[in-house]
Amino acid sequence: MMGPQNAVPPVVHPTQNAVVNSYSTTIVPHIHPQHVTNVNHQMFKHLHYHPQTQSCCNEVSHQHFNCPGPGPFFR
Repeated sequence: MMGPQNAVPPVVHPTQNAVVNSYSTTIVPHIHPQHVTNVNHQMFKHLHYHPQTQSCCNEVSHQHFNCPGPGPFFR
């Protein structure tokens, strides 16, 4: 014979958040043509150098929204 069963309120634990990072690789060939001019003089040799650096930064963002209802109406 069993006695009455007791119940207690459920224990709700805090939501655990996880971050999943994904990466992709894109191969971009870079071709750097070069031309060298050798100028020979009896008394003078002129060497000109023009070093340059350049940088670029691109950022992309996306937002996704869950919209209730039947959706947009197109005519």
